[in-house]
Amino acid sequence: MDVTGRIKLITDTQEFGSNGFKKREIVVTTDDQYPQHIMIEFVQDKTALLDAFKEGQDVKIAFNLRGREWINPEGVAKYFNSLSGWRIEAAQSTTPPPMTPPENLEQVDSKSDSNESDDLPF
Repeated sequence: MDVTGRIKLITDTQEFGSNGFKKREIVVTTDDQYPQHIMIEFVQDKTALLDAFKEGQDVKIAFNLRGREWINPEGVAKYFNSLSGWRIEAAQSTTPPPMTPPENLEQVDSKSDSNESDDLPF
């Protein structure tokens, strides 16, 4: 799966426990009719992928959807989802390149008007 949007937030790398588990989160805002703020986590060696990006940049992120079950002390099952990023790249611009006028605009006009007089009434 993937999502494309503008980076709203990149958190600092956090370390948990004595085994050195690392996590870093990024929030991307989609460019939909109703924009969504999607939080994706990068873990372990993937946290370094975010170093090359900054807030405000358009990106495309590939991620895996993960789900897990947790049984609370009362015995009730709770379910959680997370988005685990594994690739990030700059998004391709969807804006077409600007149109440039012909270099010899005067020559194009004079060829099309060769039979007409240059004496315009206005």
